[in-house]
Amino acid sequence: MQFSFATVSLALLALAAATPVPKTSTKTTKAASAASATATAKAASTAAATSSTGGLTAQAYNDIQISSGTAGNAEAEANALFASIDMNNLAAVSAADLKIVKGTHDAAEDAEVQAFNPAIAAASGDAATALQNGKIKNKVLKLTAEVLGIQIEAAQGGDGSDLAAEQTKLANNIKLDTAAAGQASTAVPFDATT
Repeated sequence: MQFSFATVSLALLALAAATPVPKTSTKTTKAASAASATATAKAASTAAATSSTGGLTAQAYNDIQISSGTAGNAEAEANALFASIDMNNLAAVSAADLKIVKGTHDAAEDAEVQAFNPAIAAASGDAATALQNGKIKNKVLKLTAEVLGIQIEAAQGGDGSDLAAEQTKLANNIKLDTAAAGQASTAVPFDATT
């Protein structure tokens, strides 16, 4: 039995949104839950908007970033952004969609280097931890786009030799995000377009 990537992604997104977050305090839990729900809803609405057109749409980085809210759900949030891509037929992905996938990687990488790194260096305590969690979520977005881009290029006859190395990096960052599940995660504004 085969399921489309979009179906599996949305199911995982729904499951992740329903997963309980460890209690710290009522006030923190309510704020974290609201922020997580907002980020999940944003990713789902972005996926719905792009899937209705049958392809991806170039967007501002600040509109697609997944770093705000809470840690622990970055994989589902990143996958939701690419839900309109048929993972069972990557050879058919348009050049325009591939360009947006690569643009997402580039925007997230630039945000990591030019925004997250300086913000983390200037912060301390809980603020630094929340920024680090946001950076990890951003890296999951960046590497999800990188892996998808390599998979598309390989399916279209290109070079896929970097795939295993990038998948390992992605898996490591997903582990870090999952280990921080429930902790605050802070985004940084960054001016870029996918």
